[in-house]
Amino acid sequence: MLQEYREGNPNIPTAKGTGVAICFQCTDSLALYDEFLSKGLSPREPFVGNHLWDVALKDPDGYNLHFESPTDVPEETTYSEWSKSNVR
Repeated sequence: MLQEYREGNPNIPTAKGTGVAICFQCTDSLALYDEFLSKGLSPREPFVGNHLWDVALKDPDGYNLHFESPTDVPEETTYSEWSKSNVR
């Protein structure tokens, strides 16, 4: 579902991408995280939510992009917590 601001709302943002998140289901979002870092991008630290690893970053237009892949790691685990005790 896409939501839009009501006409006449004084709080309507002027920048593209404000308030928009796009989620992509993928096979290995942690591999994408490593690739993003190797290309000089700045994704947020991955974390587990809803049984999915979530890797998020903002594109140049300001859109929030989320790449998610299934996992059995406990909810709210961060990548740094998980990587201390696991090797991929």
